[in-house]
Amino acid sequence: MVQLGRRYGTGPASLAEIALDEDLPRAYLEQLVTSLRDAGLVISTRGARGGYELGAAPDQIRMSDVLRALEGPIAPMICASDAEEHQACDRSARCTVNVLWVRVRDAITSTLDSMTLADLVPAIHVTLDPRPAPSPAAAGPDGALDPTPEPTRSGAPLCPLPTTASW
Repeated sequence: MVQLGRRYGTGPASLAEIALDEDLPRAYLEQLVTSLRDAGLVISTRGARGGYELGAAPDQIRMSDVLRALEGPIAPMICASDAEEHQACDRSARCTVNVLWVRVRDAITSTLDSMTLADLVPAIHVTLDPRPAPSPAAAGPDGALDPTPEPTRSGAPLCPLPTTASW
């Protein structure tokens, strides 16, 4: 979904492209897009320039809808499912921990409802590089430093995570 969010407005993306960018098996992505398409979150286009694209703008797709499409009802335990058709556990009235699972479910649901796909699609790619700046000795023949970051498969610069020692 994030890959489709990054490509929003540019036309359909093939699963082969997404599989390569995300280093995932295409067969796995085919399973995911079936559920996402059934939920109306993605639309498919057939043909040579076909593929998949978002069914709405990234800021209109709540992460709770994505999770429900892929995983089903949000439920840390079956007795705390948020599915309307869920039958309450016959022990819920006397269960001492049911209130815990309901609160956990509500906290998860609240967080997912408050986030959209746009929150996961950065507007720009920022390279966070904990390495020290190159010395003038690292300059090219014309004296200029090479500012080009190393690309990832998707073309976005790598964002190295800090090591434990740099915390």
